[in-house]
Amino acid sequence: MKLDSPLFDRIRVKPNRDRRLKAEGPACEWEGCCNPATHRAPKGRQMEGQFWRFCFEHARAYNQSYNYFNGMADDAVAAYQKDAATGHRPTWKMGSKGGAARAAEHAKRHATENIADPFGMFGEVGGRARPEPEPPRESRMIRNAERRAFESLGVEISATPEEIKARFKVLVKKYHPDANGGDISTEDRLRDVIQSYNHLKNAGFC
Repeated sequence: MKLDSPLFDRIRVKPNRDRRLKAEGPACEWEGCCNPATHRAPKGRQMEGQFWRFCFEHARAYNQSYNYFNGMADDAVAAYQKDAATGHRPTWKMGSKGGAARAAEHAKRHATENIADPFGMFGEVGGRARPEPEPPRESRMIRNAERRAFESLGVEISATPEEIKARFKVLVKKYHPDANGGDISTEDRLRDVIQSYNHLKNAGFC
């Protein structure tokens, strides 16, 4: 084998371990210690973000004797621990801010403005919600089918829901076969009355 072969140019020799060691970091700040400072330890209260650099043994010894509240009065310690629950941010009692109270009152007053409640169901539960007021009967547009329904029941277009219901009950009793000795000749009229009433009910007139 020739020593000047290009194969020798591709051979890489592993360097000694000492040559691969990285430069050591700062030395331990413990008095009289020269070991590498591999661990950090907080310097204490009012020096947040600052750290001592110790070796493992001295960092452990420092942490065992470390007391953040050293030198603080008991009242100050209690106040600090209480503020820590909210991240030392300002707080206030609920409802003490006028803006919050006004916003809650506004939401309560206008919570049902966009809810159509023709039967007053939400007003009955809790008594806080207000049913959507119905427009005056005269201002409502009356379709031909609704006019025929009013005529079939024999009531005026301006009749109240109570008047329509009362008229409906009278006509049902009048045209029901049981009230006519089983005569079925009035069934068509009874059917027309029921359909007219249901149409007005679905349209919100009763």
